[in-house]
Amino acid sequence: MHPEVRKPAMIFCFTYLFFYVNTQGFKNFIMGLKEKSTDLRRRMRNALKGGGDKAIQKQKAIGKLTARERIITLLDTNTFHEYDLFVEHAAKDFDMDKKYLPGDGVITGTGTISGHPVCVYAQDFTVAGGSLGWMHAKKITKIMDHALKLKVPLIGINDSGGARIQEGVNSLAGYGEIFYRNTLASGVIPQISVILGPCAGGAVYSPALTDFVFVVENISKMFITGPEVIKTVLGEEISMEALGGARVHCEKTGNAHFFAKSEEECFNQIKSLVSYIPWNNNRKAAKYPKKKPKTKKYNIESIIPSDAREPYDVCDVIRSLTDDSDFMEVQELFAKNIVIGFGRMEGDTVGFVANQPMVLAGVLDVDSSDKAARFIRYCDAFNIPLVTLVDLPGYLPGVDQEHAGVIRHGAKILYAYSEATVPKITLIMRKAYGGGYIAMCSHHLRADFVFAWPTAEIAVMGPEGAANIIFRKEIMAAEDPDKFRKQKVDEYKEKFANPYVAAAYGYIDAVIEPTETRKMLIRALGISQEKEVYLPKKKHGIPPF
Repeated sequence: MHPEVRKPAMIFCFTYLFFYVNTQGFKNFIMGLKEKSTDLRRRMRNALKGGGDKAIQKQKAIGKLTARERIITLLDTNTFHEYDLFVEHAAKDFDMDKKYLPGDGVITGTGTISGHPVCVYAQDFTVAGGSLGWMHAKKITKIMDHALKLKVPLIGINDSGGARIQEGVNSLAGYGEIFYRNTLASGVIPQISVILGPCAGGAVYSPALTDFVFVVENISKMFITGPEVIKTVLGEEISMEALGGARVHCEKTGNAHFFAKSEEECFNQIKSLVSYIPWNNNRKAAKYPKKKPKTKKYNIESIIPSDAREPYDVCDVIRSLTDDSDFMEVQELFAKNIVIGFGRMEGDTVGFVANQPMVLAGVLDVDSSDKAARFIRYCDAFNIPLVTLVDLPGYLPGVDQEHAGVIRHGAKILYAYSEATVPKITLIMRKAYGGGYIAMCSHHLRADFVFAWPTAEIAVMGPEGAANIIFRKEIMAAEDPDKFRKQKVDEYKEKFANPYVAAAYGYIDAVIEPTETRKMLIRALGISQEKEVYLPKKKHGIPPF
């Protein structure tokens, strides 16, 4: 063949061979990719099934959503991004090496609630009863680390039979790693626990270390030792519901903060709470459009009775002050003699602490002191200003309270207010007697502004008790002791049953009309926004735990 002809022919042959080989390679690559994609989808289907149809049906039969449904219901639509779907347990003993536990019984990921980013995990009871093994714990601690690193709230949905016995000490180690991170994250990011099933033994301590605990009637169960153990050890018989049900922890123990009758209601409560609190301790809560209170329904002048002994609902007073009269009460069913919760004023979140005259005349006792102190510390940690509404006769007297440690517990509220550096505004509405006056964020605990209504009474104790002590001998010697006692009570009232003596010493910044309250509070909050407090240098204080 002529060289001039042979050269193009060779080029053509090599070009054809090149394209043939590469086309085959490309076809093989596409075929391999399809096989890999098919394998991925198969693996995902298996993992997403959780414990399988039978276990899921059993879960739903008792009125519970699945772990994945819970996350999807809680988060904004199509915002959940799951991680560690293919994590598997590493246990080998007791034939565990033959068992496949999808995701090792817990689902983790990120998403948003009303546009706010959150990290979330949900234990899956359909997989080995949601029991916690080492890899299960590793998934939880990993998402906890993400939340702390990204400075976003962490929400944990608990539904677990407890430690996985087959994994022995590794299960206990897993709990320890979770507790440690709960403590590290405390005061840095909001931590929310949702109890939607059993939560027993060591598992209960993680919710106890978090900021807010949500429970649902007939679904949530929390206890250190179950009914069977109690029966064996103590011979006492009690049901799971009576021992550690939702109402028990909301009304008696104070371990839970929000009570709901359904999972859907519970998730709506969480969404509402997240709207009031900031992502982390370096931010302030999101600002909302300003709204006026619904004064037709909550008229501050008509809420307070003219008779100082007559009770009223302090929640109505709070609603007369907040934007759109919205108020999210925290621990509504526990220690009802004090009210705590979140509202907004001029679009900004405010934490409210208020004595409740409708319950025990609003006195402070063991439980109400604990309840208020913890809330005060939360607000201080997350830059939420505090408004305190005062109307109480002091601390609750009695042998039971003294023996329950009212001194130690009562000191907690003193400590919390003294340590708090956020704006602190106080309003004295009626009674403020004895140690209760000091404890409820008085100027002596460094309130920024203290206001009082003309109806305020500030004294060591009530007029009747004071007159009986001061004029005891005179009353006993009088011709008409009852008439003389009444006279001295009236004298004491005239001198102390008003805010002007305290105002004369500068302990009250202004005596105001009730109708001026919202305006004065908003001004005080506004001017206190940039306050700076310089505290002594120390590693940390020692609260009266």
